[in-house]
Amino acid sequence: MEIRDLRHFEASAIRPLLEVEGEIWKQRLHWDYQHSSRLLMQYLDNRALPGFAAMEARQAVGYAFSVYEDSKAVIGDVFAIPNRLSTRNEVALSGHAVEQTLLRHMLELLLNSPQLDRIESQLLLHPSGTHSAFFIESGFKIYRRLFMVQQLFGRTAASPHIPPLIILPNYLQLRPWSDNDLTPAARLICASYTEHPDSLINEQYRTAGGAMRFLNNIVRYSGCGAFTAPASYVIVDRSRRELAAMILGSRVSPLSGHITQLCVHPHYRRMGLGRKLLSLASHSFAREGAQEISLTVTESNSEAIELYRSEGYTTPHLFDAAVWQRSATA
Repeated sequence: MEIRDLRHFEASAIRPLLEVEGEIWKQRLHWDYQHSSRLLMQYLDNRALPGFAAMEARQAVGYAFSVYEDSKAVIGDVFAIPNRLSTRNEVALSGHAVEQTLLRHMLELLLNSPQLDRIESQLLLHPSGTHSAFFIESGFKIYRRLFMVQQLFGRTAASPHIPPLIILPNYLQLRPWSDNDLTPAARLICASYTEHPDSLINEQYRTAGGAMRFLNNIVRYSGCGAFTAPASYVIVDRSRRELAAMILGSRVSPLSGHITQLCVHPHYRRMGLGRKLLSLASHSFAREGAQEISLTVTESNSEAIELYRSEGYTTPHLFDAAVWQRSATA
């Protein structure tokens, strides 16, 4: 097996690998990986995707890539074809071993880059524990996360056009998401995730500027499926003209929706706003033809998990977030 710089390859060389990965996304998470594949192939053709490819018999059998944001790197993906055969019809090096080799090359590059102070990774496709020991050995902290799913069968059979009744105090207004909400939504995220476990995983939640980059990726650039405005809502404080809560949804396949963001400002908690928004998003996704909704939550966020379970969400999949931070004395 040979490890080569990913920027030496055109999209056509990696396409068969992405097709195999897409099938696993569909089977394991019910996500359509085609949009992500097309985006990756555009970057490959532009020689703009930093990473590595594993080659056997002149064919790509695995790849890993990262993206950079100032002094931070994000390992976007690592994947290798599982259970393949060698050219002599013998069992080849396992997909897991290939992924470990690719990760080793990736971390050697990133950890020895003096301009980087932080490395993040959330390998959603891989079950928890797949690569956690390797990350821990490299100085990362691991945060286990839940991939939760709510089934929507029959939710709109009786009243397909009537949304759930949402009763709010007079000073709060519920309305659909608007692009004008981007800036106040960034402020809401920053306030909502102060001292929150997710701010340890995603540094973008810590500042309004970082939250704005996160929102642009979700809303404008389809960073997590196709943004679905009909399933996205905000609750506004009329007097302060600030967002009290919001929920954002995306379509990750024709039959699956995904909650990309649900947050409530600390001043408005214990009012049931999160539950109301979840109910409204569920109805909206069902009306749009989705059969299920998914979301992700950090295992230590016990209150949110309790809410999701009470709303009928189950946990078919666990995965890991990994974070490395350069120490001040390094």
